[in-house]
Amino acid sequence: MAEKIKKFFQKKKADAKFKLAGPGHKLTESTISNQSSTSSRKEVPVVKRSGLSEESKVAAEAALARLQQKRDNPAFNTSLAAIKAQVKKELENEKAGETEKVPSNIERVKPVETEVDVPKNYAASGVYFKCPLISNDILPRDEWKKNIKTFLYEQLEEERGLTACLIIHSCNNNKEKIDTCVETLCKYLENIVTYPEEEKYQKIRMSNRAFSERVQPIEGAMELLLAAGFTQQTLPNPEGVEEEYLVFNKENVPSVESLTTLIEALRTAEPIQLELDRNLQVLLPSQAANKMALPASFYALTPEELKREQQLRTEAIEKSQMLRTKAMREKDEMREMRKYKFAIIRIRFPDGILLQGTFSVYERYNEIHEFVQENLEHSGLPFILNTPTGHKLIPEEDGNKTLIDLRLVPATVLTFAWHPSIAEEINNSPNKDVYLKPEVMVLVQEI
Repeated sequence: MAEKIKKFFQKKKADAKFKLAGPGHKLTESTISNQSSTSSRKEVPVVKRSGLSEESKVAAEAALARLQQKRDNPAFNTSLAAIKAQVKKELENEKAGETEKVPSNIERVKPVETEVDVPKNYAASGVYFKCPLISNDILPRDEWKKNIKTFLYEQLEEERGLTACLIIHSCNNNKEKIDTCVETLCKYLENIVTYPEEEKYQKIRMSNRAFSERVQPIEGAMELLLAAGFTQQTLPNPEGVEEEYLVFNKENVPSVESLTTLIEALRTAEPIQLELDRNLQVLLPSQAANKMALPASFYALTPEELKREQQLRTEAIEKSQMLRTKAMREKDEMREMRKYKFAIIRIRFPDGILLQGTFSVYERYNEIHEFVQENLEHSGLPFILNTPTGHKLIPEEDGNKTLIDLRLVPATVLTFAWHPSIAEEINNSPNKDVYLKPEVMVLVQEI
């Protein structure tokens, strides 16, 4: 297990060197273009393209060839037929009994009390994460925090120094206090490296204000000092009163120079990162219509703050009756969206099936496009997603825009359509009604 810790730092070190090497360029590229690039990151204006690139055309042609082949899988065909029949029935019932327009978007705000009382109406049961460094489990953030802490403390005996660095960065919450602690620890170690014979740098009085306020409260700091060769001892202070000290002993480390490795690790370490799980769901139309409430984990506010927002909403309704400028309305809209950390994105396919995923509000449209693409049966075919307002989302134009930029927060339903360049060929293929992969289609939830 300790090998995971070492590999983690090796990767961080390699990434840092790669970044220091500067931006990449082609061998045939002129040096003038490199000199003209600015050091700050700026988004390069994207050239709008209505057609497909040559590479995309080749991939599309290969996918179209596969599309023409009939699927020889009786079990899947039977299951797919049953799902299609169910969807068709629901769509017909919906159309026949529709007295008012069914909302296309998931409700943006639900009273907190309602969310607690009717969890079956949740669009998702919560927000879940993965942590490849530790395991393949998919868990809520709070559970991962406990698991990460347990995992790190289990590694201390075998790899104390590097693990302590990760504990400092991963098991404490206040970034400012973490940074202060790291700088103080580095100063302790740098003094020993620079002045190895100076006795005053080899003792830390634990009652010292700098230590007791900046270092001791931070989880993992004591483990780091023990790994650096310090031991806790009771010694008389200058006034002759016995106190607790941390005393450095060079016999406890391979070499004084090895402290340089710890200093570097302390300064380059980052918290163990969690990856947002998409919590992929496949829904029938009736399920999508009923599952519209968002759980509390989607909000950036506490339940108490949400209740306050409900009161403000009443005032907002009154305000909406007043004459307001477009800028005022947009400001209110942005303020509304900032209340959310995550968003539910649903993609409605022509057959009525909906694919659902969870995204961070700061992820970019490219992530949504890739999510859809990797779940398509024919992933090489180009497609377009349309917003409820009719805007066509195109990677070349919208790829770098966040969900907030595109007004897709906290939830929306995007409509799937094949790219016009291949739509006719798909309509003439035997598998024109097949959209999602078989292993994805079987995830259709039972009513």
